[in-house]
Amino acid sequence: MPASNPETREVRKVVLAYSGGLDTSIILKWLQTTYRCEVVTFTADLGQGEELEPARKKALLLGINPENIFVEDLREEFVRDYVFPMFRANALYEGQYLLGTSIARPLIAKRQIDIAEKVGADAVAHGATGKGNDQVRFELSYYALKPDVKVIAPWREWELRSREALIAFAEQHQIPIARDKRGEAPFSVDANLLHASSEGKVLEDPALEVPQYVYSRTLDPENAPDVPASIAIDFEGGDAVALDGKRLSPAALLAQLNELGRAHGIGRLDLVENRFVGMKSRGMYETPGGTILIAAHRGIESITLDRGAAHLKDELMPKYAELIYNGFWFAPEREMLQAAIDHSQQLVTGTVRLKLYKGSVAVVGRSSPCSLYDQELVTFEEGKVAYDQRDAAGFIKLNALRLRTLAQRRRKLKL
Repeated sequence: MPASNPETREVRKVVLAYSGGLDTSIILKWLQTTYRCEVVTFTADLGQGEELEPARKKALLLGINPENIFVEDLREEFVRDYVFPMFRANALYEGQYLLGTSIARPLIAKRQIDIAEKVGADAVAHGATGKGNDQVRFELSYYALKPDVKVIAPWREWELRSREALIAFAEQHQIPIARDKRGEAPFSVDANLLHASSEGKVLEDPALEVPQYVYSRTLDPENAPDVPASIAIDFEGGDAVALDGKRLSPAALLAQLNELGRAHGIGRLDLVENRFVGMKSRGMYETPGGTILIAAHRGIESITLDRGAAHLKDELMPKYAELIYNGFWFAPEREMLQAAIDHSQQLVTGTVRLKLYKGSVAVVGRSSPCSLYDQELVTFEEGKVAYDQRDAAGFIKLNALRLRTLAQRRRKLKL
């Protein structure tokens, strides 16, 4: 049923972020019937582990012209230009979340805008709901890259408020419905090469333990091997470049770390987080390779970063992580922070050895040609490097000066 709002008539061509699933297939048809516009579909391979050719076939089945169907492998770009820059910052939202969903959205949005420019589209559309963070992430990115673009968010516009209404719409328009999609989904899943996240339905009560059947990326740590695995990761300029001495592309390296993490039950996180839109949300995240990678990165930084730079990075990190979580990847403040972080990484080069065991990652060794660690300086024995322990007395007295002054005032005022 066409919408009566005259604005809906203004759209000529729209680029839809299209997964090929039921919801975005319904959105595709809804755009055609409501806006009476030409629809272009964009499906991104970010390493979600699903065959994407069915999405192309589904789009064809729903009447999309072949030249308006874009399916792209973005795995290397995703890891190289988004995941790795984020990991240089050791970014964790609210101290725990490795931002697997958040960091994927700006890349999808960027490619949507690129395609919109290429095909002459005047609008873009996404399938994010009106309650979540993704609508913000997509749309802030759209507007940062193409300020005059029209954004269509069907979940905020249509009147399909229930699963039954969605199914009825699909049946009315002859959209194929898989048998397992007819009932209510037990939980929703978002996945890419960095992580898998699950939320909703069976996970909505934060007092209840996550059922084992929800986990898809990791073995139960209790069932993981009884013998730890030892690995080595090489870094150059803050980025991982090799695993056990074998150089790999960014996506290939992360994929191998994922397999190691899966086998040893690494990277599970049950989190109640604060969404940007204002509510608390409970989600379950599995980030096996990323959990290994951030431990390794901190390990190599521990011997290559100066104390001042390392501590400043840790102060900047929560703000940087919050910007990514909230959708400000293309904002100048994120780019400013990135420049500072990247500058700190110039000599973050070397090798970190780790042990993986039943859900845990332990750094057991680190070495670097750029190391600031000086064994002669730190040893309890008499080192070769000049360090006069008597100098410490003056250092302590100068740092204690204000504390002694405060104590004298308290004594004088009898406080």
